[in-house]
Amino acid sequence: MGKLESLKQLKMAYLQQMFPQAGEKVPRVRFEGFLGDWNEIKLGKAVKVNSGRNYKHLNQGDIPVYGTGGYMLSVDESLSNEDAVGIGRKGTIDKPQFLKAPFWTVDTLFFMTPRPNNELQFLFTLSQGIDWAKLDESTGVPSLSKVNIENIATYIPDLPEQIAIGNFFRTLDNLITLHS
Repeated sequence: MGKLESLKQLKMAYLQQMFPQAGEKVPRVRFEGFLGDWNEIKLGKAVKVNSGRNYKHLNQGDIPVYGTGGYMLSVDESLSNEDAVGIGRKGTIDKPQFLKAPFWTVDTLFFMTPRPNNELQFLFTLSQGIDWAKLDESTGVPSLSKVNIENIATYIPDLPEQIAIGNFFRTLDNLITLHS
């Protein structure tokens, strides 16, 4: 097994150990100094779910446009000037994307921005552990709605622990990117 595959497997193991599993209020593995139960919330309390829009009226530029499959092209206006987590509304709904601002998203890609006292990298990592396919509302092309995303029940720690976990997974993601 190569280094890249080992890193990906290590990340999957940490996702299972550093986030509470079904029926649990705390993860099995925590950084030193963090105690107590995580807070049970609906995801909509931690993120604002924003809709993408049509970009065809825009001119070519240097602002990236993202769809469910990732980068598409670049335009001259941004839809968001805040980093966000992209999650598919239609089509590919199970591949969260970290979106660096400024950016534009098409109407098949929601983007989630953190509410106060929530850390984006932590929320991105949390979103990678959600079984999005189970939330599919369609009979054909996979689909999600804002309401279903906002109503996902989850557990999150206080902000200092979110930051520690977010930084840990950012470092791990950077290692994976270096080796790919």
